[in-house]
Amino acid sequence: MPLFDLPLGQLRGYTSSITQPADFQAFWDSTIDEARTFPLAATFEPVENYLSVIDTFDVTFAGFGGSPIKGWLHLPANRPAGTRLPVVVNYVGYSGGRGLVNQDTKWAQAGYAHFIMDTRGQGYGGTLGETADPHPTAGEVAHAGLMTRGAGSREDYYYRRVYVDAFRAVEAAQAHPEVDASRVVLAGVSQGGGIVVAVAGLVAGRLDGVIAALPDVPFLQDFPRAIDITPRGPYPEIAAFLGRHRDRYEPMLAVLNYFDGVNLARAATVPALYSAAQMDDICPPSTVFASFNAYGSGTAGTSGTGAAKEIEVYRFNNHEGGQEHHWIKQLQFLRKLIG
Repeated sequence: MPLFDLPLGQLRGYTSSITQPADFQAFWDSTIDEARTFPLAATFEPVENYLSVIDTFDVTFAGFGGSPIKGWLHLPANRPAGTRLPVVVNYVGYSGGRGLVNQDTKWAQAGYAHFIMDTRGQGYGGTLGETADPHPTAGEVAHAGLMTRGAGSREDYYYRRVYVDAFRAVEAAQAHPEVDASRVVLAGVSQGGGIVVAVAGLVAGRLDGVIAALPDVPFLQDFPRAIDITPRGPYPEIAAFLGRHRDRYEPMLAVLNYFDGVNLARAATVPALYSAAQMDDICPPSTVFASFNAYGSGTAGTSGTGAAKEIEVYRFNNHEGGQEHHWIKQLQFLRKLIG
């Protein structure tokens, strides 16, 4: 795959043209307040994982609308008694779910508590999932897939539910007695990376304890540009819908604006390590840089700088990005931050 997006010099200065809706803050305040009217009711049931070095718990907690959301919590089996561990809350890629009980335990292998959120309505591709999306969208025309589900209104859009689930997943992780609620790290690849950006913005001023964000080749950033230039899914789901519904472009962008990672990134305050791949034709690098360059900009003080942030660029990679090489960068980043 050749380079198809902007050259690196232009990427580093690229900013999205989107602006926050006037009631953006109020919309998310009311959304989170409504979600918190439902008891979190987080439960952690020990399960057999067939691993001698990891203990695993089957997690259930209340997400958007009080719906039950599943997850896994992995802990190092050799953890000292009475120790509270920093936790990595992990969000998964598009179409994937939490996976099998022992499928991904890498953060626990590194000594962290590792909380994996199941994504509602997904788990039909990639890794398995077990969480339904019961929200009704009757009468709403949508393209196959999830990108246009409920996109007729900001209240019904699919990612409103997912972002709330993800926010509450942090609260659920913090509820476990062996987790240090003051040291929460957000991590994810692709859709998971986009959810990381969203939660980093949503927790600011609403929830204490998150200390870092690790969005890896994040999806759900700079929707207008992504729709225009991305040749491979899932963004083309939106273009395909608009190709048939030619009068829906502006109304749909108005809804997506509330869920665009660029707008949510502006509110973030915690240090972040992003990654981008220059040959990525699923999450184009310009959309990632739009998010990175916006990250923390709404929190800039008199110094003119916002949240601390870094980005690793993988020039010759497509959507796989840095993979194992980038995980080492993430481990180093957290070691400097946490010790």
